Amino acid sequence: MAELLDQNQIFFTAFEPKVQNRFIMNIDGIPAYLIKAAARPSISNNTITLDHINLKRKLKGKSEWQDLSITLYDPIVPSGAQAVMEWVRLAHESVTGRNGYADMYKKDVQIQVLGPVGDIVEKWDLKGAFPNSVNFQGMDWANAEAMTIEVTLSMDYCILQF
Repeated sequence: MAELLDQNQIFFTAFEPKVQNRFIMNIDGIPAYLIKAAARPSISNNTITLDHINLKRKLKGKSEWQDLSITLYDPIVPSGAQAVMEWVRLAHESVTGRNGYADMYKKDVQIQVLGPVGDIVEKWDLKGAFPNSVNFQGMDWANAEAMTIEVTLSMDYCILQF
């Protein structure tokens, strides 16, 4: 006898998708409205290979959270460049050459994905985040677009709360 499919498997089920433009990213010292774009966290697992006679057995090794890119607007006031550089200076001060302690420059960052009515439908906590690289972008007399700053964040780990 042929197996019958459940109607939920063959008929379309309506759903509300998350959309890319509804998010708030909270970073201490940087106003949330300056954050124009942000990647969501991603993780990769290293592999441990065990040789055994004629085959290889693979196990999960160490997990590593990948760096995350964000784009910030750089308005005149408040200066996005100044806000980012204040964070960078906690890790390294160019004038003196001094490096900071990790507990001073590492911050917990939060990404909140919003639903259509402004409710929080997804929440990520990025633990121990710090700016790994900062690009203040170029200037161009032929371009009247808003200036932006590209920041790559490294972090210890991430937690998807919901």
